[in-house]
Amino acid sequence: MHRARRLTVLACSGLLLAATACTHADSSPADATSAASSGSSEGKDGSGLSLTEAIGKLKAARESRTGYEREKFKLWVDEDHDGCDTRKEVLLAEAVKKPRQGEGCKLTGGTWRSYYDDKTVTDARKLDIDHVVPLAETWDSGASKWTAERREAYANDLDAERSLVAVSLGPNRTKGDQDPAEWLPPAKDALCTYATDWVAAKLRWNLSADHAETKALHKVAKGCKDTTVTYTPAP
Repeated sequence: MHRARRLTVLACSGLLLAATACTHADSSPADATSAASSGSSEGKDGSGLSLTEAIGKLKAARESRTGYEREKFKLWVDEDHDGCDTRKEVLLAEAVKKPRQGEGCKLTGGTWRSYYDDKTVTDARKLDIDHVVPLAETWDSGASKWTAERREAYANDLDAERSLVAVSLGPNRTKGDQDPAEWLPPAKDALCTYATDWVAAKLRWNLSADHAETKALHKVAKGCKDTTVTYTPAP
């Protein structure tokens, strides 16, 4: 299944001071509020929660990494058998300027905006496809009890607009498997978007959060008063 059109190029300023100013660069004025405020997939009932309310819906639990191996999450599958794996589907969906698509879904050219560091990238090889909630963090928060099939579904989640994002290598490698208590995007204007993406992904997949993580998210949320979070629970 191809993902819905993703709106990812941000044109936000002062998100910590006024989240209402946030719009997506390729959104029309008419849909800017609904598309940009959450940065996540459509809500179950079409309405959104405030970021603070959404954080409050996260299940509190201690984390455990016992038994984690990255190989337990099968990455970059071609679910719809169109020749483009998950990585390339995200690159195609998030391109500001579409790359040329050749045989075997070989991509050349193209331009992307990495919202973590607010940089323009013109070489797909300099982009990572980041799981906003890292695989290890997912394992810690409930995925250790999942089936292999559900872990694969999470690792290749193209049905939510913001579970996977194309970002430049530097900040993603620095982030690693850290949660918001340990790492936040270097671009200040990215904080509200990142927090909503994180919370929406955790709620979508019914993942828990520990105390330090929740505390850090609430701290970010203080500067995101008008930001809303919508999500659709994963099947």
